[in-house]
This record gives sequence, C-alpha cells and structure tokens, in this order.
Amino acid sequence: MASQKTLRICEHGHRYYKSSDCPTCPVCNEAQKPQHGFLRELSSPARNALLHQEIDTLEKLSGYRETDIVALHGVGPASLPVLRQHLARAGLKFKN
Repeated sequence: MASQKTLRICEHGHRYYKSSDCPTCPVCNEAQKPQHGFLRELSSPARNALLHQEIDTLEKLSGYRETDIVALHGVGPASLPVLRQHLARAGLKFKN
C-alpha cells in the first residue's frame, strides 16, 4: 500500500510533497548539488550520506572499505561503480 503524500514547506519557503518522513527539501537539495566531482554523479540520498560522514573528497573515500560505504543509509550498490570509477581515475581505491 502506498503512503499518503503530505505537503511540506521548508525553511526557505519551498513547497513539496513527500510520503516518507525524510525532511530533505528536494528544491534545496538540488540547489546544493555540486557542480563537478564525484558527489555530483550520485543520487541525493547517497551524496547526503557521504557528506553526513564528512566524506567529501576521493582521498577521504579511499580510507573506507566498500562494505562500510554501502552500509550507510542512502548509499546503495548502484553507487559503487560510480565511486570505483572516480577513485580509479584518481589512482585510488577503496581500503581493503
């Protein structure tokens, strides 16, 4: 059964509907999306999960195991190929 969507208004006055309890405003989230780099290519939940852990560079990302990253709420297995590709381009890889 699908959840009922409710109207929400963020602190900046954006109006949006959500069916989950996630408080993130999609308008604000899109405005905060990086213009370049590996974080730009990730979904908003995955990007937010990494940023919540202060993982904002490939060097920091390389200090984690893949299993640690995919265990973060918001990061799914679809994010791993993107992350691996960016790490490889920088001559880095996930921690063993």
